[in-house]
Amino acid sequence: MQLINFTYLNQRTRAGVLVGGAVIDLSAAAPLVFEELEAPHWELLDILRGEPDGMGIDGAAEIAAAVFDQLGVGDADELVEHRPLIEDLTSGPLSIGGAEMLLPLDEVRLIAPLTRPNSLRDFYAFEQHVAAAAINRGRTVPPEWYELPTFYFANVGEIYGPGAEVPMPRTEALDYELEIACVIGRIGRDIAEEDAEQYIAGYTIMNDWSARDIQRREMAIGLGPAKGKDFATSLGPTLVTPDELEQRLLPDGRYNLGMVARVNGVERSRGNLRDIFYTFAQMIAHASRDCTLLPGDVLGSGTVGTGCLLELTHGEGPWLEIGDEVELEIGGLGVLRNRIV
Repeated sequence: MQLINFTYLNQRTRAGVLVGGAVIDLSAAAPLVFEELEAPHWELLDILRGEPDGMGIDGAAEIAAAVFDQLGVGDADELVEHRPLIEDLTSGPLSIGGAEMLLPLDEVRLIAPLTRPNSLRDFYAFEQHVAAAAINRGRTVPPEWYELPTFYFANVGEIYGPGAEVPMPRTEALDYELEIACVIGRIGRDIAEEDAEQYIAGYTIMNDWSARDIQRREMAIGLGPAKGKDFATSLGPTLVTPDELEQRLLPDGRYNLGMVARVNGVERSRGNLRDIFYTFAQMIAHASRDCTLLPGDVLGSGTVGTGCLLELTHGEGPWLEIGDEVELEIGGLGVLRNRIV
Protein backbone atom coordinates (compact mmCIF):
# COMPACT_ATOMS: atom_id res chain seq x y z
CA MET A 1 0.00 0.00 0.00
CA GLN A 2 0.88 3.63 -0.43
CA LEU A 3 -0.36 5.32 2.73
CA ILE A 4 -0.82 9.08 2.88
CA ASN A 5 -1.97 11.99 4.98
CA PHE A 6 -4.17 14.45 3.13
CA THR A 7 -6.65 17.27 3.45
CA TYR A 8 -9.84 17.63 1.44
CA LEU A 9 -12.04 20.73 1.12
CA ASN A 10 -10.02 22.42 3.88
CA GLN A 11 -11.13 19.78 6.38
CA ARG A 12 -8.93 18.20 9.04
CA THR A 13 -5.94 16.08 8.10
CA ARG A 14 -6.76 12.41 7.69
CA ALA A 15 -5.20 9.18 6.48
CA GLY A 16 -5.75 7.52 3.14
CA VAL A 17 -4.52 4.98 0.64
CA LEU A 18 -3.24 6.25 -2.69
CA VAL A 19 -4.44 4.13 -5.64
CA GLY A 20 -3.36 5.58 -8.97
CA GLY A 21 -5.35 8.78 -9.46
CA ALA A 22 -7.63 8.08 -6.51
CA VAL A 23 -7.50 8.27 -2.72
CA ILE A 24 -9.36 5.94 -0.36
CA ASP A 25 -10.45 7.96 2.68
CA LEU A 26 -9.80 5.46 5.48
CA SER A 27 -11.91 7.32 8.04
CA ALA A 28 -14.92 7.52 5.73
CA ALA A 29 -14.60 3.88 4.66
CA ALA A 30 -13.89 2.45 8.13
CA PRO A 31 -17.55 1.51 8.85
CA LEU A 32 -17.35 -1.04 6.03
CA VAL A 33 -15.14 -3.12 8.36
CA PHE A 34 -15.43 -1.62 11.84
CA GLU A 35 -19.18 -1.12 12.24
CA GLU A 36 -18.95 -0.12 15.89
CA LEU A 37 -16.84 2.95 15.22
CA GLU A 38 -18.69 6.24 15.23
CA ALA A 39 -17.36 9.03 13.02
CA PRO A 40 -13.73 7.90 13.15
CA HIS A 41 -11.04 10.41 12.32
CA TRP A 42 -7.47 9.25 11.85
CA GLU A 43 -4.18 10.60 10.73
CA LEU A 44 -1.58 8.10 9.62
CA LEU A 45 0.23 8.25 12.95
CA ASP A 46 -3.01 7.21 14.70
CA ILE A 47 -3.18 4.13 12.48
CA LEU A 48 0.46 3.23 13.12
CA ARG A 49 -0.15 3.53 16.85
CA GLY A 50 -3.13 1.17 16.59
CA GLU A 51 -5.68 3.76 17.62
CA PRO A 52 -8.40 2.81 18.12
CA ASP A 53 -8.76 -0.87 18.93
CA GLY A 54 -5.45 -2.02 17.50
CA MET A 55 -6.14 -0.63 14.03
CA GLY A 56 -2.59 -0.74 12.61
CA ILE A 57 -1.64 -1.16 8.96
CA ASP A 58 -3.45 -4.50 8.79
CA GLY A 59 -6.68 -2.71 9.66
CA ALA A 60 -6.03 -0.10 6.99
CA ALA A 61 -5.50 -2.91 4.47
CA GLU A 62 -8.84 -4.47 5.50
CA ILE A 63 -10.62 -1.16 4.91
CA ALA A 64 -9.01 -0.74 1.48
CA ALA A 65 -9.98 -4.31 0.56
CA ALA A 66 -13.57 -3.63 1.60
CA VAL A 67 -13.67 -0.58 -0.68
CA PHE A 68 -12.33 -2.64 -3.58
CA ASP A 69 -15.03 -5.22 -2.88
CA GLN A 70 -17.76 -2.58 -2.90
CA LEU A 71 -16.46 -1.31 -6.23
CA GLY A 72 -16.32 -4.80 -7.71
CA VAL A 73 -12.57 -4.90 -8.21
CA GLY A 74 -10.04 -7.29 -6.71
CA ASP A 75 -7.19 -5.01 -5.72
CA ALA A 76 -5.47 -1.69 -6.30
CA ASP A 77 -4.07 -2.68 -9.71
CA GLU A 78 -7.49 -3.72 -10.95
CA LEU A 79 -8.98 -0.43 -9.76
CA VAL A 80 -6.32 1.55 -11.64
CA GLU A 81 -7.10 -0.43 -14.80
CA HIS A 82 -10.87 0.02 -14.42
CA ARG A 83 -11.28 3.06 -16.67
CA PRO A 84 -15.01 3.74 -16.10
CA LEU A 85 -14.49 4.00 -12.34
CA ILE A 86 -11.45 6.24 -12.71
CA GLU A 87 -13.20 8.40 -15.29
CA ASP A 88 -16.14 8.85 -12.90
CA LEU A 89 -13.74 10.54 -10.50
CA THR A 90 -13.27 13.42 -12.92
CA SER A 91 -16.71 14.64 -11.87
CA GLY A 92 -16.05 14.30 -8.14
CA PRO A 93 -15.81 11.77 -5.32
CA LEU A 94 -17.46 8.34 -5.45
CA SER A 95 -19.83 7.66 -2.57
CA ILE A 96 -20.64 4.29 -1.05
CA GLY A 97 -23.63 4.15 1.26
CA GLY A 98 -23.79 7.93 1.22
CA ALA A 99 -20.17 8.42 2.34
CA GLU A 100 -17.48 9.87 0.08
CA MET A 101 -14.92 7.08 0.28
CA LEU A 102 -13.02 7.42 -3.00
CA LEU A 103 -11.66 10.89 -3.80
CA PRO A 104 -9.97 12.24 -6.94
CA LEU A 105 -6.25 12.72 -6.27
CA ASP A 106 -6.25 16.12 -7.92
CA GLU A 107 -8.84 17.38 -5.43
CA VAL A 108 -6.89 16.48 -2.29
CA ARG A 109 -3.74 18.02 -0.87
CA LEU A 110 -1.05 15.60 0.19
CA ILE A 111 0.86 16.51 3.32
CA ALA A 112 3.70 14.76 5.14
CA PRO A 113 2.86 11.14 5.98
CA LEU A 114 3.95 11.99 9.52
CA THR A 115 3.30 15.61 10.42
CA ARG A 116 4.96 15.24 13.82
CA PRO A 117 6.82 11.95 14.32
CA ASN A 118 7.54 10.69 17.82
CA SER A 119 11.24 10.95 17.07
CA LEU A 120 13.48 11.46 14.05
CA ARG A 121 16.91 9.82 13.96
CA ASP A 122 19.07 10.55 10.94
CA PHE A 123 21.87 8.08 10.31
CA TYR A 124 25.13 8.50 8.39
CA ALA A 125 25.07 5.25 6.46
CA PHE A 126 26.48 5.86 2.94
CA GLU A 127 30.26 5.48 2.84
CA GLN A 128 30.71 7.65 -0.26
CA HIS A 129 29.03 10.61 1.40
CA VAL A 130 30.92 10.09 4.67
CA ALA A 131 34.24 9.95 2.81
CA ALA A 132 33.46 13.09 0.79
CA ALA A 133 32.47 15.01 3.93
CA ALA A 134 35.68 13.89 5.63
CA ILE A 135 37.80 15.07 2.70
CA ASN A 136 36.11 18.48 2.83
CA ARG A 137 37.25 18.73 6.45
CA GLY A 138 40.79 17.59 5.63
CA ARG A 139 40.28 14.27 7.40
CA THR A 140 39.74 10.59 6.70
CA VAL A 141 36.78 8.43 7.63
CA PRO A 142 37.21 7.55 11.33
CA PRO A 143 37.58 3.79 11.93
CA GLU A 144 34.71 3.96 14.42
CA TRP A 145 32.31 4.68 11.54
CA TYR A 146 32.83 1.12 10.33
CA GLU A 147 32.08 -0.28 13.78
CA LEU A 148 28.54 1.00 14.38
CA PRO A 149 25.82 3.00 12.60
CA THR A 150 25.68 6.51 14.06
CA PHE A 151 22.87 9.06 14.03
CA TYR A 152 21.75 12.39 15.40
CA PHE A 153 18.28 13.48 16.52
CA ALA A 154 16.46 15.98 14.29
CA ASN A 155 13.64 18.40 15.07
CA VAL A 156 10.20 16.72 14.80
CA GLY A 157 8.48 20.10 15.05
CA GLU A 158 9.60 21.37 11.62
CA ILE A 159 8.29 18.74 9.18
CA TYR A 160 7.34 19.71 5.63
CA GLY A 161 5.36 17.55 3.22
CA PRO A 162 5.15 17.26 -0.57
CA GLY A 163 4.61 20.57 -2.30
CA ALA A 164 5.13 22.55 0.90
CA GLU A 165 7.11 25.77 0.77
CA VAL A 166 10.20 25.72 2.98
CA PRO A 167 11.18 29.09 4.50
CA MET A 168 14.76 30.14 3.87
CA PRO A 169 16.65 29.94 7.18
CA ARG A 170 19.31 32.45 8.24
CA THR A 171 22.16 30.91 6.29
CA GLU A 172 24.42 31.65 3.35
CA ALA A 173 24.81 27.95 2.50
CA LEU A 174 21.47 26.14 2.23
CA ASP A 175 21.76 22.55 0.97
CA TYR A 176 19.47 19.61 0.28
CA GLU A 177 20.18 16.00 1.22
CA LEU A 178 18.80 13.08 -0.79
CA GLU A 179 17.75 10.35 1.66
CA ILE A 180 15.27 7.57 2.30
CA ALA A 181 13.66 6.95 5.68
CA CYS A 182 11.95 3.97 7.27
CA VAL A 183 9.06 4.38 9.69
CA ILE A 184 8.61 2.08 12.67
CA GLY A 185 5.25 0.30 12.84
CA ARG A 186 5.55 -1.76 16.05
CA ILE A 187 6.80 -1.08 19.54
CA GLY A 188 10.12 -2.78 20.25
CA ARG A 189 13.21 -2.70 22.42
CA ASP A 190 16.57 -4.47 21.96
CA ILE A 191 15.40 -5.64 18.54
CA ALA A 192 17.60 -8.30 16.95
CA GLU A 193 18.92 -7.47 13.50
CA GLU A 194 17.34 -10.59 12.02
CA ASP A 195 13.92 -9.51 13.35
CA ALA A 196 14.17 -5.81 12.57
CA GLU A 197 12.40 -5.79 9.21
CA GLN A 198 9.21 -6.95 10.95
CA TYR A 199 9.14 -3.57 12.71
CA ILE A 200 9.16 -1.47 9.52
CA ALA A 201 5.78 0.01 8.58
CA GLY A 202 7.10 1.51 5.37
CA TYR A 203 9.53 3.78 3.57
CA THR A 204 9.38 7.39 2.46
CA ILE A 205 11.61 10.00 0.83
CA MET A 206 13.43 12.38 3.17
CA ASN A 207 15.15 15.71 2.53
CA ASP A 208 17.43 16.63 5.43
CA TRP A 209 17.82 20.35 4.69
CA SER A 210 21.16 21.70 5.93
CA ALA A 211 22.65 25.11 6.65
CA ARG A 212 26.27 24.24 5.89
CA ASP A 213 27.87 27.40 7.26
CA ILE A 214 26.15 26.97 10.64
CA GLN A 215 26.79 23.24 10.66
CA ARG A 216 30.51 23.77 9.95
CA ARG A 217 30.88 26.09 12.93
CA GLU A 218 28.91 23.80 15.27
CA MET A 219 30.87 20.69 14.38
CA ALA A 220 34.19 22.47 14.83
CA ILE A 221 33.23 22.61 18.50
CA GLY A 222 32.80 18.83 18.52
CA LEU A 223 29.03 18.79 18.88
CA GLY A 224 26.22 18.61 16.38
CA PRO A 225 24.80 18.84 13.81
CA ALA A 226 22.21 20.88 15.65
CA LYS A 227 21.06 24.36 14.57
CA GLY A 228 22.43 23.69 11.11
CA LYS A 229 19.64 21.11 10.69
CA ASP A 230 17.02 22.46 13.10
CA PHE A 231 14.80 24.40 10.72
CA ALA A 232 13.31 21.84 8.30
CA THR A 233 13.01 18.20 7.28
CA SER A 234 10.79 17.13 4.37
CA LEU A 235 9.02 13.76 4.25
CA GLY A 236 6.76 12.21 1.61
CA PRO A 237 4.89 12.02 -0.60
CA THR A 238 3.68 8.62 0.67
CA LEU A 239 4.57 5.86 3.11
CA VAL A 240 5.15 2.76 0.98
CA THR A 241 4.76 -0.58 2.75
CA PRO A 242 7.58 -3.11 2.31
CA ASP A 243 5.48 -5.55 0.28
CA GLU A 244 5.29 -2.92 -2.48
CA LEU A 245 9.09 -3.06 -2.83
CA GLU A 246 9.64 -6.83 -2.71
CA GLN A 247 10.73 -7.02 -6.35
CA ARG A 248 13.49 -4.50 -5.59
CA LEU A 249 14.79 -6.35 -2.51
CA LEU A 250 18.31 -7.77 -2.85
CA PRO A 251 19.58 -10.96 -1.13
CA ASP A 252 21.69 -8.94 1.33
CA GLY A 253 18.68 -7.02 2.66
CA ARG A 254 19.35 -3.87 0.65
CA TYR A 255 17.03 -2.45 -1.99
CA ASN A 256 17.76 -1.59 -5.60
CA LEU A 257 16.16 1.86 -5.59
CA GLY A 258 17.47 4.59 -7.86
CA MET A 259 17.75 7.98 -6.17
CA VAL A 260 17.81 11.31 -8.06
CA ALA A 261 17.83 14.96 -7.00
CA ARG A 262 16.99 17.88 -9.27
CA VAL A 263 17.20 21.62 -8.66
CA ASN A 264 14.91 23.70 -10.85
CA GLY A 265 14.44 20.69 -13.12
CA VAL A 266 18.17 20.06 -13.62
CA GLU A 267 19.60 16.78 -12.32
CA ARG A 268 22.28 17.34 -9.71
CA SER A 269 22.53 14.02 -7.82
CA ARG A 270 22.15 10.34 -8.69
CA GLY A 271 22.70 7.27 -6.50
CA ASN A 272 21.14 3.99 -5.40
CA LEU A 273 20.01 2.63 -2.05
CA ARG A 274 21.84 -0.63 -2.75
CA ASP A 275 25.11 1.24 -2.06
CA ILE A 276 24.23 1.87 1.58
CA PHE A 277 26.83 0.49 4.02
CA TYR A 278 24.46 -0.22 6.91
CA THR A 279 21.03 -1.78 6.28
CA PHE A 280 17.90 -0.47 7.96
CA ALA A 281 17.82 -3.70 9.96
CA GLN A 282 21.23 -2.82 11.39
CA MET A 283 20.11 0.74 12.11
CA ILE A 284 16.98 -0.45 13.91
CA ALA A 285 18.93 -2.95 15.98
CA HIS A 286 21.36 -0.22 17.02
CA ALA A 287 18.70 2.44 17.68
CA SER A 288 16.66 0.04 19.84
CA ARG A 289 19.54 -1.05 22.04
CA ASP A 290 18.56 -0.15 25.62
CA CYS A 291 15.84 2.02 24.09
CA THR A 292 12.20 1.53 23.09
CA LEU A 293 11.19 2.36 19.53
CA LEU A 294 7.58 3.40 19.02
CA PRO A 295 5.21 3.29 16.05
CA GLY A 296 5.79 6.51 14.12
CA ASP A 297 9.50 6.82 14.89
CA VAL A 298 11.48 7.79 11.77
CA LEU A 299 14.98 6.57 10.88
CA GLY A 300 16.71 8.39 8.02
CA SER A 301 19.43 6.75 5.95
CA GLY A 302 21.75 9.70 5.68
CA THR A 303 22.74 11.18 2.34
CA VAL A 304 23.39 8.94 -0.65
CA GLY A 305 26.73 9.47 -2.40
CA THR A 306 26.68 12.76 -4.42
CA GLY A 307 23.30 13.50 -2.84
CA CYS A 308 24.00 17.09 -1.76
CA LEU A 309 25.69 20.28 -2.94
CA LEU A 310 28.33 19.92 -0.22
CA GLU A 311 29.76 16.95 -2.11
CA LEU A 312 29.19 18.26 -5.61
CA THR A 313 30.88 21.62 -4.97
CA HIS A 314 33.49 20.42 -2.44
CA GLY A 315 31.87 22.63 0.17
CA GLU A 316 32.27 25.84 -1.83
CA GLY A 317 28.78 26.31 -3.30
CA PRO A 318 26.88 27.81 -5.04
CA TRP A 319 24.09 26.94 -2.65
CA LEU A 320 20.30 26.99 -2.80
CA GLU A 321 18.51 30.32 -3.07
CA ILE A 322 15.00 31.66 -2.53
CA GLY A 323 12.81 30.49 -5.40
CA ASP A 324 14.73 27.27 -6.05
CA GLU A 325 12.67 24.10 -6.35
CA VAL A 326 14.24 20.87 -5.09
CA GLU A 327 12.87 17.59 -6.37
CA LEU A 328 13.90 14.25 -4.86
CA GLU A 329 12.85 11.07 -6.67
CA ILE A 330 13.32 7.49 -5.47
CA GLY A 331 12.21 4.43 -7.42
CA GLY A 332 9.00 3.00 -6.00
CA LEU A 333 8.54 5.89 -3.55
CA GLY A 334 7.61 8.75 -5.86
CA VAL A 335 8.75 12.37 -5.96
CA LEU A 336 9.14 14.81 -3.06
CA ARG A 337 9.12 18.40 -4.27
CA ASN A 338 9.62 21.62 -2.25
CA ARG A 339 10.28 25.25 -3.09
CA ILE A 340 12.43 27.62 -1.00
CA VAL A 341 10.63 30.84 -0.09
